[in-house]
This record gives sequence, C-alpha cells and structure tokens, in this order.
Amino acid sequence: MPDARANAVRIDFARTPPDKPAFLGTKSFTDYDLAELVDYIDWTPFFQTWELAGRFPAILDDPKVGEVARSLYDDARKMLERIVAERWFKAQAVIGFWPANADGDDIAVYADEARETQIATFHTLRQQLEKREGRFNAALSDFIAPASSGVADYIGAFVVTAGIGEDLIADRFKNANDDYSSILCKALADRLAEAFAERMHTRVRREFWAYAPDESLSTEDLILEKYRGIRPAPGYPAQPDHTEKKTLFALLDAENSTGVKLTESFAMWPGSSVSGLYFSHPESYYFGVGKIERDQVEEYAARKGWSVQEAERWLAPVLNYIPSQDQSAQDRSLREAMPTQPPSSVVPANDAEARELDAHPPGCTCAMHLAYRKKAVGAG
Repeated sequence: MPDARANAVRIDFARTPPDKPAFLGTKSFTDYDLAELVDYIDWTPFFQTWELAGRFPAILDDPKVGEVARSLYDDARKMLERIVAERWFKAQAVIGFWPANADGDDIAVYADEARETQIATFHTLRQQLEKREGRFNAALSDFIAPASSGVADYIGAFVVTAGIGEDLIADRFKNANDDYSSILCKALADRLAEAFAERMHTRVRREFWAYAPDESLSTEDLILEKYRGIRPAPGYPAQPDHTEKKTLFALLDAENSTGVKLTESFAMWPGSSVSGLYFSHPESYYFGVGKIERDQVEEYAARKGWSVQEAERWLAPVLNYIPSQDQSAQDRSLREAMPTQPPSSVVPANDAEARELDAHPPGCTCAMHLAYRKKAVGAG
C-alpha cells in the first residue's frame, strides 16, 4: 500500500485552482420535463439489453441484426413518444455542492467555507496493482485538493430518477400478458434515467458549478466523455463500495427530495435511478480500482469503523486474496472430503487393507494409498 500511495496522481492544485460552484447546499428538481432528456439518450446500451451487439446508429444497418434492431428501435421510439406525451413517468433529481478537501485517501466534506465543521466523509479506494512507468495508482481523493495544500476545493453529488411510475406501467402491460411491452417500458425508463444524469451533469458544468459555461458538445461527444470533470458512482469501478451511497443520500436528503430509496443491499429503488459524485478538476478521469490487497482492506475497514470481515463482505468482488474465514471454510471442506487415514500403529501392510485397496485404479494417489505405501516402506 505505501508504494501505491507514493504513486498517487500528482496534481498541482495551486497552478489550476478549483472553481467555486454557483451555490453551496442542495437544489431539487421536481417533475422534470422528460422531453428535455430524449436527445441525451445513449441508445447503444438499450440494444445490449436485448442482447443485440453493436453501436448505435450503425447497428441499424448491421447485416446480421440490423432488421431486428430497426424494428425494436421503431417500437421504442413510438413508446417513448407516448411516455413523454402522456407523462407515464415522473423524473426527479437533487444535486448539491460543498466545500471539501482530501485527507489521505478520504474526502472531508465541510458545512461551509470556514471548513471547521466536517459534516461527512467520502471514503475512497486506491488502485493497488503494480503499474508500468508513467501510470498512476489512482484514488478519487487524488482529484480533490489536500487540506495540507491550503487550496479551497469543492465536491458535488447527485441523485436522479426517471422511474417514478415505471413499475405501475410495466405491471399494467404484464397483467395484459404483454411481456414485450413491459420489458420495453422498463428499458426506456432506464435509458431516460441515464439521460437525466447526462443532462444534469451538462447543466452542472455550464450553470450550477459553471466551470465550463461555454461548453458545446454533441450527444456523441457526451457519450465519449469529452467533457471536463467526472461523475463516478459508488458501487462502480472507481469506487466499488456500494455503502458510500449512504453518505451521499444523507447529504442530499435524497429520499425526501426525489423519492428514491436505498435497499438493505444499497441498491436504489426505483431501479431506473442514478447517483454519484461530481469532480470538476480538468485532470480528473475515470478509472477502475481493480483488485486490492489485505493491507488496504484492513486500513479501509478502520477508516469506515468496520470489522475487517465486514469490509471483506462489501468489497468481495475486488479482493485479490481469499478472506481468512473463507480460506478456513475451504480447508475444512477439503479435510471433510478426504478419506479417513488409518491409525499409524496398525497391522502389517499385507493385511486386509491391502486387498481393499486393490479396487482402486492403478497409480492411485489418494490419502489411503499414500498412507499404505508409507507403512509398506516401514514394514519392509
């Protein structure tokens, strides 16, 4: 871990001082206009939902799946028109900005510009696998100015949903034995939620944080993430810990502001919802933490106030080792699966045991055979 931390992303925050958001605190959006989101839809994942591989719009002319893709797209556009015109779903959002500074691999969030009262901490994980020369071991905290720098920095957060009412409409189709329309409805709600996240991030860059007021990007440019800043989400590659949503939701009072709830496993309901953090620095970038070692997990657990076992449970997909309790369980299962070895003080090797082993295949290396051969050598 010390080597990974020594290879952190190096940013000169004094040379590129952070921009202050247009406001601090939170701002809610109720019943957002769905029509405004349509142009921000990324259609490629929509086709992947139906197991049709290819990028939009090229997939519509694909020699293998083009005909099916065109038919599906036509149905989707027709349903989307009804969704917008008849307001099938309600889109709601909340965003917020706060003074913040990095504290090691954590991000301290403050109540106001005095930066004396810390109201929250975002915990981050660092890439730990060895990198080739010139590549950093990044953590999200690297993109926020450290407190020791004396540079005033900020962090943003958001929760958006386009899924209020989604289940009601989908169930209506399902109860009418129209599973196709039910799935199509849910897929479009998901696309609208992602489009809402894209639209809100665009407004953040232009208006609410206003660090890129003159930005003018096409839909394709947005899909290719050619904008300044990032919006990583807890539970995804840059921060694999889903429990960080709890801090994000508390800061935003997201459940009351949007109607989005967190389940016990920290999934969001309605499912067509998106949450994440806003980072504004021009040198911030998306990355995947990848596999992490026991030393970082132990340290992370201490920072979160968890036991190591709890940290291993939540971080299981990114562990680069077998947790001790899992290893013990594996060893125990292995021992239970092995045949019982005869006691060492048994009778000579040419007894009934030898005849019993005649049924084993030639060259057998089971535990009984190994014990038998060991005794046979001793007997000779």
